[in-house]
Amino acid sequence: MELNDLRIFQMVATLGSVSKAASELSYVQSNVTARIKLLEKELGTPLFYRNKRGMTLNAEGRRLLEFSRDILVKVEDMHRYFNQTSTPSGVLAIGMVETIHALPDLLSSYCSQYPQVDLSLKAGVTEHLLQEVLDVGLDGAFVTGPINHPLIEQVKVFQEELVLVTKSSSFAVDDMTDKALLLYHKGCGYRERLEGWMKLAGLIPRKVMEFGTFDTIIGGVAAGIGITIMPKSAVRHLAESGMIHLHRVPEPYQTVSTVFIRRRDTVITSTMQSFLDEISQHKKSTS
Repeated sequence: MELNDLRIFQMVATLGSVSKAASELSYVQSNVTARIKLLEKELGTPLFYRNKRGMTLNAEGRRLLEFSRDILVKVEDMHRYFNQTSTPSGVLAIGMVETIHALPDLLSSYCSQYPQVDLSLKAGVTEHLLQEVLDVGLDGAFVTGPINHPLIEQVKVFQEELVLVTKSSSFAVDDMTDKALLLYHKGCGYRERLEGWMKLAGLIPRKVMEFGTFDTIIGGVAAGIGITIMPKSAVRHLAESGMIHLHRVPEPYQTVSTVFIRRRDTVITSTMQSFLDEISQHKKSTS
């Protein structure tokens, strides 16, 4: 069994499609199909349910996915351990939710201190970033916390206030059922808090419109298309200009914590340790 076969298997399992996996890996589709069949032959069992809509893991496939993640994590750790130097360097892949207002200062400080580190940033929603950290696609990520997972280690970084954002200065709770909700995709921590509040209050939204970027959501609110929920620090300057208006969110949905997460069973390289130290220093300077 080759390690690359496990990587191919993971990609097919994640995307649910041989063609999509082939495109993502820059392989020809027939090669991906052949490697999956070879893996199934070697293990003596089918790994997927095959249907017109794609590929879905069966029970054996789900078990192999667990094994393959552990194996590839250990291999990556081995490379990192033997390749690391005392001076932080190389690529550090970090995920982040898009609306962390205080994050640029932290990242700028780190980059200025460690110019040999190639800091790679990827924006996304909490659920997707968590999965990428678990799959070792990211070294770590700033997400909405807390995160409860046995493989995840987390450090609290910020705590922020959430607000409802509207075009009008007036707001009533009924507006959340009369107007469209402009939200990030499922898996966003802010969205989960708004949906939790509405569910408890027995409020059913008229329409939910999903977007992938902060600018698109706020632009839609400013145009009067609907309302949203955001950290106050990310939209305060727009409210001060009169572009939008902010409204209080009740407890316990009002505050949100941002945590930095990483897999607890991965090796802490000098590069990662320097990044964790920067987070700690930033917390001290802002507390």
